[in-house]
Amino acid sequence: MKKILTVCAALTCVLGIISCKGKKDGLAGQEITLVMAEVNPEGTISAQMDQAFKEKVEELSGGKIKIDLQTGGILGDEESVMDLLRKPGNTIHLQRISAFNVAALGCEKSSLLVIPFTFANKDHFWKFATSEAAQSILNEPYEDGVGLKGLFYGEEGFRNFFATKKLSSPQDFNGIKLRITSDPIMKGIASGLKANAVSVGFADLYSALQTGIADAADQPLANYLANHFHNIAPYMVLDGHTLGVTEVVIASETWDKLSKEQRQILTEAGRYAGEVCRKVSQEAEDAAKAQLLAEGAVFTEVSDLTPWQTASADIIAESAKAAPELYQEILDLAK
Repeated sequence: MKKILTVCAALTCVLGIISCKGKKDGLAGQEITLVMAEVNPEGTISAQMDQAFKEKVEELSGGKIKIDLQTGGILGDEESVMDLLRKPGNTIHLQRISAFNVAALGCEKSSLLVIPFTFANKDHFWKFATSEAAQSILNEPYEDGVGLKGLFYGEEGFRNFFATKKLSSPQDFNGIKLRITSDPIMKGIASGLKANAVSVGFADLYSALQTGIADAADQPLANYLANHFHNIAPYMVLDGHTLGVTEVVIASETWDKLSKEQRQILTEAGRYAGEVCRKVSQEAEDAAKAQLLAEGAVFTEVSDLTPWQTASADIIAESAKAAPELYQEILDLAK
């Protein structure tokens, strides 16, 4: 009942936007409330970034723009919220979303962000996040008529493989049951490692590892700890094959109604929230690793990524075809 009441309250808050539909000046000069969806609970890296965005928007606008932030998946999972966001007359306006899901909409530039071993380290990613290339990718779904406009980037840390037995090299993955998501990138990584890909929903992953349906999976350190995967699959190899890149997006319909000043406020608040994300992500990762070690997790460091990159060479080459010049521009930012 509590969740239902919360959702009803969130939907009530958008009446200011719905009532002004059709007015010549859109939302300019009005006090408005924008509903923002976050699938992760309070206290997580992404939720802290969202909270920083909310507070900065409300500060910069003098309270004229309020962000009704709904965390913990109250408004639905990423995919269902994304669908609602793109529909006319939407009652959800903003969402923190994985770059994987943006790419799944057919946004070719966005797909570059999930190619294995694109980002050499976090400094490389954050240098990219403030570049012209980054802005080009944020604008892509809006320009393509997908119904979304990217505002700013976040990240949840590098994803690493973990397993019920020690896996130290790409060769060790030959024949193991590797849980993957449905996106083609993960399928390509599994194929390159010669693993047996197993499709398991995230909610069922713990039991799948426990019962042997899956031998291995991948997660960022903080999520690995938060979901207690180390209790049943204590071996992690720190290969960092992909970075958990996220974007905060706004519905195109909502963006089109905002004034230039309102857009600038959201953009500036996004830059600030990105800086907060950079800080809390590293802190969360360092704290998670220390706690995992204390609780018996076994880490395998990777000093040479070459064999791992070689195993993913086919999916890297295939995925980079979407926009080869832009992809090279992203890679060059590591220099």
